[in-house]
Amino acid sequence: MTATETDSTGNYLLSSPTSCAAPVPSPEDPVKVVPLAVAGVLSVGLTWFVWASYGAKFGVLLALGLLLGLALFHSRFGFTSAWRQLIAVGNGQGLRAHTLLLGTAATVIALLAGTGTGLFGSVPKATASPLGLALLVGATIFAIGMQLGGACASGTLFAVGSGQSAIVLTLGGFVTGSVLYTWAYPALSGWPELPGVLLADHFGWFGSWAITIAVLLLIVVATRVVQRRRTPPPVDAVPTARGFARVFRGAWPILVGAVVLGLLAGAVFLVSGGIWGVTSAFSLWGAKLLQLFGLHPESWEFWQQKANAASLRGSIWQDKNSLTDIGIMIGAAVAAAAAGAWKIHSEIPWRTALAAVLGGVLMGIGARMAGGCNIGAYLGGISTGSLHGWLWGVFALGGTWIGLKLRPVFGLTNPKPSDSIC
Repeated sequence: MTATETDSTGNYLLSSPTSCAAPVPSPEDPVKVVPLAVAGVLSVGLTWFVWASYGAKFGVLLALGLLLGLALFHSRFGFTSAWRQLIAVGNGQGLRAHTLLLGTAATVIALLAGTGTGLFGSVPKATASPLGLALLVGATIFAIGMQLGGACASGTLFAVGSGQSAIVLTLGGFVTGSVLYTWAYPALSGWPELPGVLLADHFGWFGSWAITIAVLLLIVVATRVVQRRRTPPPVDAVPTARGFARVFRGAWPILVGAVVLGLLAGAVFLVSGGIWGVTSAFSLWGAKLLQLFGLHPESWEFWQQKANAASLRGSIWQDKNSLTDIGIMIGAAVAAAAAGAWKIHSEIPWRTALAAVLGGVLMGIGARMAGGCNIGAYLGGISTGSLHGWLWGVFALGGTWIGLKLRPVFGLTNPKPSDSIC
């Protein structure tokens, strides 16, 4: 017996056969008043500090990070779970939500880049990352890591903000892996590669956008075909508020989250002139932490490059990715507390803890090898019409398959066709 999985609008992106009907969402728990007050004061105070000390541009970037955190948590927008559900049981709902996110961001970025529109003196610029062995290996390693660590780059940040203790270990491993890459940079760079390809250079911004949207539509159709053949379990329902309170307390429909996140990714591009990124900040945080302990990562070849050296000498409050990363964690804390879901988990099985740390290390190394993560490479690459984003996604799917084979070693489960939810 099968059921058709839809949201309240019966939209084409979500509707597809499942083995049974999706569960009815439970009501959310009461607001966590103290965590909400602390996170709220921190978000306002820190934004004021950055704005007053470093200027409006950096204050706005932190505020955008706060909004990204709110949207990520309220929509529970997943990259790790979406790929796991697709590979394990054929449920493509999450990947179809990705196509809406990517299409929204691509539309905004094409409009901004095509018209040269920027704020605070920023000039919007899309760049094409090289196509080489490091990209393919890095994307594969990253995907293995996120299946072991339980979250992707953006997922790690919003999960930490919402109080998920195991993901704190993933974040620690992420920073460690990023530092290991910068230390081993001479061995992990210079691999064979070809120049990057930016569709706008060949077809203009409208042509680049049209090609991107066409491929995304093909992905929607393909995932529906796969899901119709496999009739997987439905995705679990998230506890939600009702009525107007849902705007502030969640949970948002995943497609609403996709559109909001796409618009916010475009806003980061508008304010900074560059794509939304996450993981380069982890390398910077790790290097600055080493300096606090009297070590000298600035002597490493990676940090002697002009742009990297300038970043290390500067403040994290002037680093775009650091600002949005910090904002995501605080914004997610606000959202989780408002939803009554903020909670610190004190008991973590040792195998889960080991997987979290190992997964984080692999993601840190993989992201730097590939020139980005699920945000900087996948979302940023595809939305700007860079071919490396598509290649990253393909090899990340392959890495996801490997990661699923490794998860049981650490006591982690995978969705099965016989499950009631995935």
